[in-house]
Amino acid sequence: MENVAFIGGGNMASAIIGGMIVSGWAPSRITVVDPNADQRDRLAADHGIPTTGDVAKAAAADIIVLAVKPQVIAAVADQMDADLSGKLILSIAAGVTIATLEGLFGPVAIARTMPNTPALFGLGATGLYVNRHASKAQHAAAKEIIQAFGICVSVEREELLDAVTAVSGSGPAYYFLMIEEMIRAGTALGLSPEDARALTLQTALGAATMATKGYAPEDLRARVTSPNGTTHAAIVSMQENGFGDVIHKAMTACHDRAVELRLE
Repeated sequence: MENVAFIGGGNMASAIIGGMIVSGWAPSRITVVDPNADQRDRLAADHGIPTTGDVAKAAAADIIVLAVKPQVIAAVADQMDADLSGKLILSIAAGVTIATLEGLFGPVAIARTMPNTPALFGLGATGLYVNRHASKAQHAAAKEIIQAFGICVSVEREELLDAVTAVSGSGPAYYFLMIEEMIRAGTALGLSPEDARALTLQTALGAATMATKGYAPEDLRARVTSPNGTTHAAIVSMQENGFGDVIHKAMTACHDRAVELRLE
């Protein structure tokens, strides 16, 4: 199993590391580089991994995970200043393209990802694209790391990561908004805010769980929608008020903004 160095030890890195260890990675094979001594101490205590404040030491690892903010990556490349031939750079920095990363680190194997915040709870949905320099083994290694904190979908073209952003990268916020509005509506209909919240959250969890069991969502919807019943009345109202168009337009706006940010 390869040695992995994380540059950046924030919440996302900690979640990934925790998932890796649970899935069988030896803590001794994982190193975190972070300038904050308190952060390093916390990670060492939580996961039993070696830590350092020296970015240059990350170059000794087989896989280097860029878990820092996009604006910090250029400084990281300057501080590393090493031959990275044969290494894999795995970036979780939003919007930083393969071309940018190759310009900073050279013509080496690079895996660019688009994760989402449920990764913090081991329920991530992540898109992955690897450049032409990455071997099949390196592609597999990147997927193994990602699958330690959720599911991984490899895309064939880098620009498809913008579609991943629209679906899963930003997707949790769509559901949070739906939950907010259901709680608000339930309260308006007479429930206490606490009861409306409890019922809404459990319903969201139950519906998502059912949808992961292999059934088509339209079939699941049909099962609970009796003709001229209560659910039917709600669904017809949603459709007549353009619910589908709202979702499509929102995701298209998200996708288009992701493209704009990539080109800026």
